[in-house]
Amino acid sequence: MIATSDWRDALRLTLPVAMGYIPAGIAYGVLFVAAGLPAWLAIFSSVILYAGAAQYASIPLLASGVGIFTHASNTFAINLRMAFYGIPIIHQLPTHKAARLICLFCLSDETFSLLITLTPQQRIQLILPISVLNWCYWLVGTILGLVVGAGLNDLVPNLDFALVCLFAILAYEQFKSVKAVYPIKSVKAVYPIVFACIAFLVAIWLMPSWVLLGGIVLSSLMIITRFFWQHR
Repeated sequence: MIATSDWRDALRLTLPVAMGYIPAGIAYGVLFVAAGLPAWLAIFSSVILYAGAAQYASIPLLASGVGIFTHASNTFAINLRMAFYGIPIIHQLPTHKAARLICLFCLSDETFSLLITLTPQQRIQLILPISVLNWCYWLVGTILGLVVGAGLNDLVPNLDFALVCLFAILAYEQFKSVKAVYPIKSVKAVYPIVFACIAFLVAIWLMPSWVLLGGIVLSSLMIITRFFWQHR
């Protein structure tokens, strides 16, 4: 049973995520119906899939009627990074099986970014309510987007950029939390940003149609290489 105070603390901590998730979810719902796709499928996707980038990428695929294998491989490639997110927080996951599965299912970029700014004890207490609240924000945004309809896409273009802004804010907050532990000149404080910038530029140059996937793969390879170089 989650204490009321834990829900209150989780709500306070996740408000910045809500400010990004709800507009991004609205954009997803609007773009989904603008593509001529059924509203129930958008809600089903947000409930079962809950993967912002993969859901955005699925819209043109669904609209063009591609096969299920293409959908599955595309979603797998985009969400492969999630496999690494569980490692740093594995010891703070709930012991109850159902709660543990919910936390793993709801582990998104923003949830992970928020959790690693907390102490281990705070993660143990708040990981479940934070995960559930963030999931609800995305679902609420999707439903609002479906209610508003495709017309909003013409009135307010580039709604989906809210998700990019949220990533930038969370990356900055992460950097501040790391800087509090390591000096600014420390390699540990700056190498993730350097790796991400290099991977992004290389991905744009080599694979402009697959920038997200290319950037993720290149960043992962550089991080793994650095790890083995340090422990050789």
